Amino acid sequence: MKNIVEVIQSETSSYFDKLSIIDGKRKVTYAELLAVVNRVSKELKKLAVKTGKRVALLCEDSIDYVILSLAVLKLSAVIVPIPFASSKEEIEAVLKEMKINFFIFEKGAYASHKAKHLRIRCGLEKEFLLLRCPSAGNPPREFFSMNPAFIRFSSGTTGISKGVIISHEAIIQRTNAADKGLQVTSNDTILWVLSMSFHFVVTILLFLRRGATIILAGNVFPEGLLMVLRKYKPSLVYASPLHYHLLIRLKSVSRNALTNTRIAVSTAIKLPFEIAEAFHAKFGFELSEAYGIIEVGLPFINTSRSISKRGSVGKILPDYQIKIVNQDSVGIGEICLKGQGFFSAYFSPWKSAEDILKAGWFNSGDIGRLDKDGFLFLVGRANNIINYCGMKIFPYEVESIINQHPAIKESLVFGISHPQYGQLPSAKIVLQNAETNFDANDVRKFCYQRLAPYKVPKEFYCVSCLDKAPSGKLKRQ
Repeated sequence: MKNIVEVIQSETSSYFDKLSIIDGKRKVTYAELLAVVNRVSKELKKLAVKTGKRVALLCEDSIDYVILSLAVLKLSAVIVPIPFASSKEEIEAVLKEMKINFFIFEKGAYASHKAKHLRIRCGLEKEFLLLRCPSAGNPPREFFSMNPAFIRFSSGTTGISKGVIISHEAIIQRTNAADKGLQVTSNDTILWVLSMSFHFVVTILLFLRRGATIILAGNVFPEGLLMVLRKYKPSLVYASPLHYHLLIRLKSVSRNALTNTRIAVSTAIKLPFEIAEAFHAKFGFELSEAYGIIEVGLPFINTSRSISKRGSVGKILPDYQIKIVNQDSVGIGEICLKGQGFFSAYFSPWKSAEDILKAGWFNSGDIGRLDKDGFLFLVGRANNIINYCGMKIFPYEVESIINQHPAIKESLVFGISHPQYGQLPSAKIVLQNAETNFDANDVRKFCYQRLAPYKVPKEFYCVSCLDKAPSGKLKRQ
């Protein structure tokens, strides 16, 4: 069976003296990075981290995040990334649902008296703890034959969060496929500002395979972003519309700031037209909007640089196929995809890809249309996921928390379109007692104690009732 870390080691053998990652004042070459990965993986192996074991990882974006991820993958163990802003309740839900065997977390990010210090001071800068989860249980036998590398999160039409299993072979295939659009080389210097817990499998691993230099903008925003632009003049920028909106508005960012940039990819959320237009007006070239799907990879990147194709995510990359089903009179319908690097199964509840795909086709849950030149234009989502700054929010999850508030009878969480953030999570609530004075700040505080900050609704609307179907289900449209 293949292993993505072994592939990276092999493909970067001629770049060992080249810088792999820059994080503030900390810099590591490919030789240094892979040497530390080898040492950390040996230490983890002594702790019984091995093939098929699920390892939850909670760490801020950093060189350490990359090292730990590669060390786990080298052992053919499975990474379950947890967003750094997650609440304790959310973390514990992941530990349970994903049958986690080991939980590695940055000191201060989680509290457990059972956790032991991970005494690996051989290249890691931060201090980490390890929690063993002996009551994890076992997944189906076929899980182990899939050569799993990651379990990532998505949501189906039910809104129930489930883990998407991605194998080592799928990672290799989807990074190969994405590179036919990105065309990354060892000469590239890449500005990275996105969350690694959400964006790692295709991009970070592809950049490492090609021997590029990844520059982390850091957690100080926007100062870190501006510093990278001034000091390193990146050739490739991988960011969200929010970051591009910032570059457009900041007077300290000159029109020549992206002179060395050959491609600026906009991902995570739909690129608003006004941001695309303002970016072109300031910097003189078009943003490349991308369309990624956890189950599939990165099948679309608009590299046309054509104003006439603004608003499109481009033509499908060579390793994929697309068809639009259930089209309306103007060709808008459900986007179905087929190709390389697809997921292997959903972990919880368990469902193999063979049971989900129809003759190899995956229904993305998105709605769109193809123009006469084969460029895809996204229209909307078939389900109800809220996409806030590239982070997915499941309404059902947030509602379950809001509904625990003693003053609230029921709630409906939805997204409101926003030009910079994609969608703002908002909520309609029905009070237990209509005569009670509604205190939005109290409900907001209640949510902050139980949810990651980005999931907490930005606005609360008190209503007398919620629209429901005859079956009793909430009407979400």
